[in-house]
Amino acid sequence: MAGLKLAKLPDRTSVKMTISLTPELHSALRSYAGAYREVYQSDEKVETLLPAMLELFLASDKHFAKSCKAENGARKEGG
Repeated sequence: MAGLKLAKLPDRTSVKMTISLTPELHSALRSYAGAYREVYQSDEKVETLLPAMLELFLASDKHFAKSCKAENGARKEGG
């Protein structure tokens, strides 16, 4: 049914990753989770906060956003 206002939803399948952190970064992330708990009165695990933190980081990187925009434009023109 073409012409729907709502576009096809993107793939929402989670991808599980395993990463290694320095002890200092792990400690900082745990401290951040503590600060989050104090501000929002919500106890969230670091593993739950990391995806949102990474999305925010990527969204705030202007050079990366320009690169993605140019890459998506090239894809649309080519395909």
